[in-house]
Amino acid sequence: MKKILVAVDDTKGSLQVIETTAKLFPCVKPDTVVLLYVQKMEGKSVMDEMLLSDSEIQTLRESLQGTEYQEILDLKAGRIIDYYSKELRNRGITGIKTLTREEHPAEEILKAAEEEGVNLIIIGSRGKRLHNIFMGSVSREVANNAPVSVLIVK
Repeated sequence: MKKILVAVDDTKGSLQVIETTAKLFPCVKPDTVVLLYVQKMEGKSVMDEMLLSDSEIQTLRESLQGTEYQEILDLKAGRIIDYYSKELRNRGITGIKTLTREEHPAEEILKAAEEEGVNLIIIGSRGKRLHNIFMGSVSREVANNAPVSVLIVK
């Protein structure tokens, strides 16, 4: 496996994603691991349910640029990416390329996978939204639309 994408978020399940990634490659490591965190505005579940149009979401994002709130989100993203990058290195995984994106997580995971030319996507089975009992909406959307294999970690 030359290049894999590992998607993480701020849930406990992401540590399982990291552990599974390391276990998959005990000897022959991938050349590149693209570690991706997609930044979501808190309370974005309202936007996920299509209560706001794309133009309204874009206007909200633009209004947040340069604000203290955006700085807090950026700091959080940096801490999450740094933490999981260190966890991968501690497990012997090198060649880590970190990415932070904004927008809808599934769409950004799929875009990053295509742009980076990965051979495999590794993602957790679900995030914070409890109504998706078996598989979260993001992991389901990625699995259904990815051009490469997807490993969903539970």
